[in-house]
Amino acid sequence: MANKIVISTDIAHTLTDAIAEVQHDKLFLLMDETTQQLCLPVVQDIPCLKGAMHIIIGATDTHKTLDTLARVWTELGNGGGSRHSLMVNLGGGMVTDLGGFAASTFKRGIKYINIPTTLLSMVDASVGGKTGINFNGLKNEIGVFNAPETVILDTEFLKTLDHENILSGYAEMLKHGLISNDKNFAELLNFDLNAVDYLHLGQMVGTSVAIKERIVKEDPLEHGIRKALNLGHTAGHAFESWALSRKPYLHGYAVAWGLICELYLSCIKTGFPTDKMRQTVRFIKENYGTLAVTCDDYEELYTYMTHDKKNTAGIINFTLLGGIGDIRINQTATKEEIFEMLDFFREG
Repeated sequence: MANKIVISTDIAHTLTDAIAEVQHDKLFLLMDETTQQLCLPVVQDIPCLKGAMHIIIGATDTHKTLDTLARVWTELGNGGGSRHSLMVNLGGGMVTDLGGFAASTFKRGIKYINIPTTLLSMVDASVGGKTGINFNGLKNEIGVFNAPETVILDTEFLKTLDHENILSGYAEMLKHGLISNDKNFAELLNFDLNAVDYLHLGQMVGTSVAIKERIVKEDPLEHGIRKALNLGHTAGHAFESWALSRKPYLHGYAVAWGLICELYLSCIKTGFPTDKMRQTVRFIKENYGTLAVTCDDYEELYTYMTHDKKNTAGIINFTLLGGIGDIRINQTATKEEIFEMLDFFREG
């Protein structure tokens, strides 16, 4: 958990306060090439960042690697970083995940602050203390739980996003709605993603973060109820891994498609209402399209699911729902049921 999550309307004031609260000898600002171009201009003239050493890494998940991590460690070391230094991660989930892991391991751990700049990182990656990198062809295979000092959420950054990145973050918000209540979920399904009202979206981000925060506080290390946050992710991560070597998709698209699969499993295994499942599937297909998998891909997708970190003793573990807000963790499915789920995904 972050020590503090601040929904900001004045980034200069909020960031100045957050940095002042952490005693440090040196300040580092981590960005990728995209956030350097689009988001650095929003913060670069803030006096508290004067003198910060900039570390720039490649953009997108293809750079969430051991090589990039080693480069960040090297730049921290060469820049005179000590165990009393502070790092500010400015960027999407890839930057906050990798930056958080770099900070957590350099000199056995330095403090860090997250400024998520994408909708996905605001509602998901930057909150909850999960850090990590992809390794050996698998998503987030290596990492630690270690919370930032502060997470600053400023919806001003959302205006820098294209439509696909708004959609990517929105999939995690749909998930939060599904594990929360009917009112929250109805609001999400009624929001017009083709004519974004940023003020309204900002309020919904606050609600979404509060849902995640509440669950993480109850179960910081994912032994129980935090597994609710994995809804859509067992199938979603498999889709994401499958697509990596073909045509990579943003994380949220894979999660949205994973929600279709896991709501179908919820219908057949834990009694989720079919009408609500159909309504959600329609919303996802209208906004996210679909993924062109065929039955020839099922074995490969199944293999990816067997590698999922949530499994125990090789048994594929799903988070399912009995209804909106009725969370059923540690559910299993047979290979036959998983193939049926994939049939539904393709044809349903």
